[in-house]
Amino acid sequence: MTGHELGLALAVFLASAVEAVEALTIVLAVGVTRSWRSALYGVGVAVLALAATTAVLGPALTALPIGVLRVVVGGLLLVFGLQWLRKAILRACGLKELHDENVAFERERLAAGSAGEIHAGFDGYSFTIAFKGVLLEGLEVVFIVLTFGANQHRVGLAAVAAAVAVALVVAAGRAVHSPLSRVPENALKFAVGVMLTSYGMFWGAEGAGATWPGGDAALLAIIPLTLAVAIAIVGVVRSRRAGGVSGASTDETAAHA
Repeated sequence: MTGHELGLALAVFLASAVEAVEALTIVLAVGVTRSWRSALYGVGVAVLALAATTAVLGPALTALPIGVLRVVVGGLLLVFGLQWLRKAILRACGLKELHDENVAFERERLAAGSAGEIHAGFDGYSFTIAFKGVLLEGLEVVFIVLTFGANQHRVGLAAVAAAVAVALVVAAGRAVHSPLSRVPENALKFAVGVMLTSYGMFWGAEGAGATWPGGDAALLAIIPLTLAVAIAIVGVVRSRRAGGVSGASTDETAAHA
């Protein structure tokens, strides 16, 4: 496996793991509170829908000319990656609440408990919530698998990386029977945002006709630089917030005096 392929597999693995943890929390909440059987039916139908989506869109993407493919994939990854990175920066700065799987589990559990009578056979609420949760989180995984894999014509490698991540999360969930709150989800989202943004810039520029110095090795500079810029933004925002709080405290003290 080349370094480029390793980076592709790592990015897909991390992103898929994050999405799988969030989907697991939803399924656990409705399964424990209402009906495991109906929740698992919802998971199964969602997985089939995701597999069909991958089977349809995968060949369509890889059939595009390489230049067009890289522009499309690069642009999509850049938009998607910047969304992840923006939220991660806001969380790191304290401007957005950190994602907590225990809090998310309790919220879903309370909603499931107040959703009406639990049917002994098929519980529509459990099925719908599990289906929706897995489908929505899974669509992000499918998007990442297809964009990363199609650009390098390694959809299979990307799919394997995603499958391994999901399998590990499911195995861990079955072992502990609780949300995976110890997974450093916020740090992983920061890392994934950096990687998606970096690959988006790299492939988008190549598709537009630019040539990177060193070819694929340029990613070894782009990824750390993107990370450094993101960390610098966090530092600047934190210092400004600290200065604002300090100034407000000083003004308040002077007013009382």
